[in-house]
Amino acid sequence: MINYFTWREFDKSVELIANKCKFLEFSGIYGVPRGGLCLAVALSHKLELNLISKPTKNSLIVDDVYETGITLNSFKDIEGATYFVLFSKIKPTWWNTVHTSGKSEWIVFPWENTLNIENDRNDYIKKRGLS
Repeated sequence: MINYFTWREFDKSVELIANKCKFLEFSGIYGVPRGGLCLAVALSHKLELNLISKPTKNSLIVDDVYETGITLNSFKDIEGATYFVLFSKIKPTWWNTVHTSGKSEWIVFPWENTLNIENDRNDYIKKRGLS
C-alpha cells in the first residue's frame, strides 16, 4: 500500500508536534538526514529553535519514519533529548509519533520525487529481503 502524505498533513503534523513541545526547553533541534531535515526546519521556525548539526544534551531530535529503529536508536542515549517522528511502523516506546502505519505501508512525502516511487520502493524491498 502506498500512502501519499501531503503538505497539508505535514503542516498539521508540525503544528501537533509544536503544541506538544511548546513548554519544553531545548538546546536546539536536530533533523536526522535526510528524512528528518524538512521536519526539523519547519519545527525550528515554529518553535524558534536553532538547527544543530549534531544532537546535543536536551535537544529535540526528529525524523520522518521509525521503522526498524536502527537510525533513531543511534541517538537514544543523548541526555535529556526528546524524540519525534512523523510515522512509526511499530508502537512507540521511548520516542513520540504523530502517525502510526503498517509495516508494509510505503509513505511518499511531499518533498520526494514521485517519478521514482516504484524504483525506491522496490530497492527498499530488495535491501530488506521483503520480496
